[in-house]
Amino acid sequence: MSKEQAEVSMEMRWEQVELGLPAATTMPVRFYEPPMKEKAPPLVLYLRGGAFQQEGTAERETPIAGALANGGAIVVEADYGSISQNMFPGAVECGLAALRCLAARRRKLGSARSPILIAGEEAGGNVAAGIALKARDQMPGVLAGQVLLSPLIDPTMSSVSIRKADAIGMRERWSDGWMHYLRGFCGFTHPYAAPCMCSRLAAVAPALVVTAEDDPLRDETLGYADRLSEAGVKVRRHVFPAGSGWSGIYNEEDGAWLSEISAHFRLFVQELRR
Repeated sequence: MSKEQAEVSMEMRWEQVELGLPAATTMPVRFYEPPMKEKAPPLVLYLRGGAFQQEGTAERETPIAGALANGGAIVVEADYGSISQNMFPGAVECGLAALRCLAARRRKLGSARSPILIAGEEAGGNVAAGIALKARDQMPGVLAGQVLLSPLIDPTMSSVSIRKADAIGMRERWSDGWMHYLRGFCGFTHPYAAPCMCSRLAAVAPALVVTAEDDPLRDETLGYADRLSEAGVKVRRHVFPAGSGWSGIYNEEDGAWLSEISAHFRLFVQELRR
C-alpha cells in the first residue's frame, strides 16, 4: 500500500463517551485510525485550536489529528469546547476526564503497552499543557508524553514574536479568546490556565514542541520548552523555517509540514519507548 493510499484509507468516526462529570455526562469524540496498526500503537488525546472560540464539532478532518494518525497513533479528537464553553477551568476538567476515559479503554483501543499522549495546537495546546500538569498531580504515571504545537500559553501577549500576529490577523482574535477563556478566573495566575506561569514543572510528561521562525507564538512556545528542560523534563523541539506556511495551522489548513509532523511524532514516540 502506498503512502497516499494509506492516508486515504484512514478511518474516522464520531461517538459520545461518558465523562462522569457532574455538569457534563458525555462528550463528542472522533477517532482517527492509523493506516497500519501496530501491536501497541500510541493513543493520543487531541485538542484542536480555535482561539478558545471554536463552536461545535469539526465536520471535516482536522489536519493535525490526521498527521498524528499517519504517524502511527490512534487519535481521539475530543470536542472539549462545546462541553466547557471554552472556559477555564471547565476545559481542563473535561479534557482530564477524557484522558481518564482513554486510559480506561487502553486495552480495547490498543494494548496494555500502548503509551498515552495528549496533543494540541494553539488554544488546544494550552489546554493540553494544563492537562499534562494536572495529570502529573492527579494521575501520576499515566501520561507518557505531550505534543504542543504552537501552544497559546501566555495571556500577557507580550513577547517579541507576538507582534507578527497582526500580519496574519490573529492579535485581536487571541486577545478576545483569552478574555473569554479566563473570564477573570484568578486572572492568569493559575498554572493550569496559563502553564507558562507555572513555577513547578518538574516531573511533567516529556514534550514534543513545534513552532516556526515566523510564528507569532514562537517566543512563548520556545520559552516554555526551555523552562521544561530546565525543570528536568525531556523535550524534543522542532522549529520550521520562515515561509514554511506553518501559520496555516491557525485556520486548520493543510501544508507540506504535515508530513514532517508525522515524522517528528514517530521519532518522539520511539524516544519515549526507549
